Amino acid sequence: MNANLIEIFSSVQGEGRYVGCRQLFVRFEGCNLNCKYCDTENQAGTHPLCGVETFPGSRKFHDAINPLETTEVAAYINRFVMELPHQAISFTGGEPLLHTAFLQELLPMVNTKVMLETNGTLPEKLARIIDIVDIISMDIKLPQATGEEHWDEHRRFLEIAKKKDVYVKLVVSGDINMDDYQRAVDLVAGVDPNILLILQPVTPLNGVEAARPEQMLELQQQALESLKDVRIIPQTHRMMDQL
Repeated sequence: MNANLIEIFSSVQGEGRYVGCRQLFVRFEGCNLNCKYCDTENQAGTHPLCGVETFPGSRKFHDAINPLETTEVAAYINRFVMELPHQAISFTGGEPLLHTAFLQELLPMVNTKVMLETNGTLPEKLARIIDIVDIISMDIKLPQATGEEHWDEHRRFLEIAKKKDVYVKLVVSGDINMDDYQRAVDLVAGVDPNILLILQPVTPLNGVEAARPEQMLELQQQALESLKDVRIIPQTHRMMDQL
């Protein structure tokens, strides 16, 4: 089994519950959504080469020819983990669940915790690998970000994901639709009010408006009426000039 990857590198996790932890990142090519604030060039078929860091944190890369076999990727991962302890491997993208068969073959070969960073719209694919992942960072995508509604998919996804260490991330722009925001909060609360919700102020890209500081506090307060744990965490790796 093989897949096109964009990069494999070691850095600190800049988002979510595990912010600041040293993780190994494996970035897949391709996504089933087209979010207007996306900061990754991940179009399928546009990466003939995958950048592989030569040593954890060196920021020096060599090129591996795509597509990569599961055995090749497992060898890279296990070498990184032997050279430096990592809290988890973060499979990101793009959308890693577009490569479920690849992950099914790969994950039994690796020797550390597995974290999935996903847009939360592919519940059937998650169900196929839920038993071999440890941490799920699930996005809820509001219709204004994608031009589509994914409420049912998000709900079914979270029902499956709650069996593991899951948290939900919601990217907040300055023009957020408040009805959709409340619907997202209600969705999480309806599955389990103990699930952590992280409000991530959008990093302004492509003309997307940043949220105001006071606006973020108001949104947190509103969500705390239904959920036990709501945190505001920006993309901290950008502040530190990390990858």
